[in-house]
Amino acid sequence: MYLLNILLMGPTQGDSNPFSTFIMLGLIMIVFYFFMIRPQVKKSKDQRNFQDELKKGDRVVTIGGIHAKVSEIKETTITVEIEGGVKLKLEKAAVSMETTNQLKK
Repeated sequence: MYLLNILLMGPTQGDSNPFSTFIMLGLIMIVFYFFMIRPQVKKSKDQRNFQDELKKGDRVVTIGGIHAKVSEIKETTITVEIEGGVKLKLEKAAVSMETTNQLKK
C-alpha cells in the first residue's frame, strides 16, 4: 500500500530523498523499453528480412489482403500473379506474410 501511495501521490514531506524519484523514473523507462520499443524493433527487423528474402514462386499475402504468387522481383518492387493470370506490380513493403509453408500443412 505504501508503494502504491508513492507511485500515485509522489514522495511525501517526510520522504525527501530525490534519488528514489530518479530510480522510479529509470525503472519505468526500462520497463517501457522492454515491453514496447524492443518488440516493435524486432518485429520490423523480421519483416524487413522477410521482404529481402522473397523469391520467385513464394505465395504471399499483401497488406490489403490479396493472396498472390510472386512472379518477378526487382530492387524495391515485386510483381505478383493473382487468380486468373492477372499480374500486379507492388512495393515490397506491401507484402505482409508468406503462406507457402502454411498451405503445405
